[in-house]
Amino acid sequence: MDKICEALDNHWRVLTKDIATMDKMYEMNQAYFKELTMYIIAGEKKLAQVRANDIAQLKAHAQQSGDTLDAQKASDLEQAADRFEKKLHDLKLTRQISLQMAPQIRLLQNNNSLLIERIQSTLVNTLPLWKNQMVLAIGMEHSRSAMQAQRAVTDMTNDLLKKNAESLKMGTVETAKEAERGIIDIETLVQTNQSLIDTMNEVVRIQEEGRKKRREAEQVLARMETELKNRLING
Repeated sequence: MDKICEALDNHWRVLTKDIATMDKMYEMNQAYFKELTMYIIAGEKKLAQVRANDIAQLKAHAQQSGDTLDAQKASDLEQAADRFEKKLHDLKLTRQISLQMAPQIRLLQNNNSLLIERIQSTLVNTLPLWKNQMVLAIGMEHSRSAMQAQRAVTDMTNDLLKKNAESLKMGTVETAKEAERGIIDIETLVQTNQSLIDTMNEVVRIQEEGRKKRREAEQVLARMETELKNRLING
């Protein structure tokens, strides 16, 4: 019984430490999410500014000058803006992962909290009950031995065999019942499994959308490059 108490206490300490660690992890993830959000907002603002002002001015200057180098400058800046947009897209993907991590952390913390409460209940209620039952069993055994000492050997032997068989039956049944008990509700496992599947599906969908947008962007860039070349060639 002391070993059981020690093992449960060790599990309790580990789970409590994990919850504290995940609290720090949650705070760090929250700060990281806010930082990513600020970077994305600033990046989109700067990208819009460059495309609306700098690129437009370079294109207008190239049209006025008719110089190929001026046209190339406009093209270079526009390509840099496209690359920057892809980086912003990667930041948005990272931000989404950070957003999904928050409920995952809380879900794991909740699972650990449930286990901690279960362990505490066992330490406070179940184990003392075991001790009391053992004391009662010893007391009853003493009383039984005192009474049986006055009986005949045959009666004592028969009574002992019956009681031992009944005790074995009760102990076996209780052990089987305890062994069949789950430490985690199946609903929780279903929920966490579905959450993980939804997360994976969402990531796949985002990746597919990203690839589609990049392919579309490449087509647009190719068309723009062709138009620019034709414009430069035709003057």
